[in-house]
Amino acid sequence: MEAIKKCEIIIKALDSKKGQDIKLIKISDVSTIADYFVIAAGTSSTQVKALADEVDYKMSKDGVEPHHIEGKSTGWILLDYGDVVVHVLNEEARQFYDLEHLWADGENIDISNWVTD
Repeated sequence: MEAIKKCEIIIKALDSKKGQDIKLIKISDVSTIADYFVIAAGTSSTQVKALADEVDYKMSKDGVEPHHIEGKSTGWILLDYGDVVVHVLNEEARQFYDLEHLWADGENIDISNWVTD
């Protein structure tokens, strides 16, 4: 499955569970880690887990399994799909780590067609 299609499924899954401030950053031109980062916040540790679980469920439904999952019991859960890495953080961790600033050299991708207002 193409990376951008994975991003669409992931973003729609996050949006369906009310993920906050969802961002898609294309990092392929500035890093070899992945092609895209998807970043979202949850309002509580319960919601962070629910968001990550929904992404895992929707991707598994399409036959895509994560290479690795980190932080299942913390305020930051990372799901590694190879060319797409998903970061689901609680609001405090998101502000503290400020991934958008760290990856400011990447390209912010418009996701307005994939999320509800």
